[in-house]
Amino acid sequence: MKAYEIAAEIKPTERQLKWQDMEFYAAVFYGMNTFTGREIGDGFAVPASFCPENIDTDEWAETIKEAGMKGIVLTAKHYDGFCNWPTKTTDYSVASSNWLDGKGDLIRMTAESARKFGLKFGLYLPIWDRHEKSFRSPDGSFNDFFLSQLRELLTGYGDLFTLWLDDRCDEAMPFDFNYKRVYKTVRELQPDCAIVFRGPDGRWVGNGRGVTRTSEWSVVPASYTYAEDGTIPHSVRQKKTGQMESDIGSRSAIRKETEFAWAPCEVSIPMRPHWFYKKDDDLLGKAKDKLLDLYYRTVGNNANLMLGLAPDRQGHLHETDIQILKSTGHDLAVIFGYNLLKDGSVSASSTLSGLYKVENVLADSESFWSPDGGDKKPEIIITFRKPEMFDKVLLKEHIRGGQQVEEFFIYVDKKGKWKKYAEGTTIGHKKICAAKPVEAQKIKIVFEKFRKNIEISYIQVN
Repeated sequence: MKAYEIAAEIKPTERQLKWQDMEFYAAVFYGMNTFTGREIGDGFAVPASFCPENIDTDEWAETIKEAGMKGIVLTAKHYDGFCNWPTKTTDYSVASSNWLDGKGDLIRMTAESARKFGLKFGLYLPIWDRHEKSFRSPDGSFNDFFLSQLRELLTGYGDLFTLWLDDRCDEAMPFDFNYKRVYKTVRELQPDCAIVFRGPDGRWVGNGRGVTRTSEWSVVPASYTYAEDGTIPHSVRQKKTGQMESDIGSRSAIRKETEFAWAPCEVSIPMRPHWFYKKDDDLLGKAKDKLLDLYYRTVGNNANLMLGLAPDRQGHLHETDIQILKSTGHDLAVIFGYNLLKDGSVSASSTLSGLYKVENVLADSESFWSPDGGDKKPEIIITFRKPEMFDKVLLKEHIRGGQQVEEFFIYVDKKGKWKKYAEGTTIGHKKICAAKPVEAQKIKIVFEKFRKNIEISYIQVN
């Protein structure tokens, strides 16, 4: 078999399907750094420095919900090692602070607020710990320390949709970190929790600028992701922060590969210039238009988007950030709230069988359209009752069956002639083709190149 034929057989796990359905969620960065004004703490700040005056996790959750996001990922701790929950593993935590007389638990508060507003909850957890002495010991005892903290987090706060495992470390580790034990523990205690960034369930895009590849594949060579058994391929180890190849999934890029993995992409980027709160950033957050464009380039290009939010020392999001986020959510709801296809009809050049009829693309569900195997350039034609104005066409593959589409074109009917409106390569979980507004009564989508069987689950026109 050719490499692309092998890649066409790779499919996601149920856990990965659920994670990709999350699409857009927030990462709330809050901890000791919020009070020291640092991005990377040294682990020496005294616990009393953590002193939020009136923290409001409901405000966080409500804003995130209205922004159109589906979940909250909270910093369990950061590189300084200060824990946002009253852990039994160290005295460097909220339990040793004066906040709520040492009885506070920021993780519990945030998890409860998330569920109150119908959001999924996840945790950010770094390996690097600049406070814990065992991190500097070559005997590997830090692995036991880390696993103890991990077990507390996995068993004390309900279901987690993701664990964002961060292995950045600007210091040399004198021991081997045991990824296998970490993955095994998560699988045992939270089987639906996706381990991303430094895990086998989700792949970091490779930069902090919110830039995805032109063709973002969920199926990539196995050497580009962390393995389930805890081994880290050499090609992953040697990559530097910010290093990103422009093509890791096309036929030409994988032609010499033999092993592949389903490793969907995640983009992580802060709304402000920094991950943690800094007063100088108050007027430097991304504007609504920037956030919408970021959404189209990430969620609309087969990637999940995790947007970093930074509450201030009092525990509140800045009012400007709140207004921008809520306005962004309002626009997303308006833009994608109604599918023009509900006022039209669809036909196809061929259909594999009645079970896979083209009308299946009208419902965002598990059903899908698949063309006849002999149809080399399948196409779908959309016909509206009257000419409609639109500037976006949204496509989804039935990725449970793998990722197959490699090239497609969208045409609009202009006085009886087909004029090219947009084009693309990969579709995957979701592709949003945004172009100049156009008025047309007919749209034609032609799938020029694909790997195996095309399975299109949903089409939306806005």
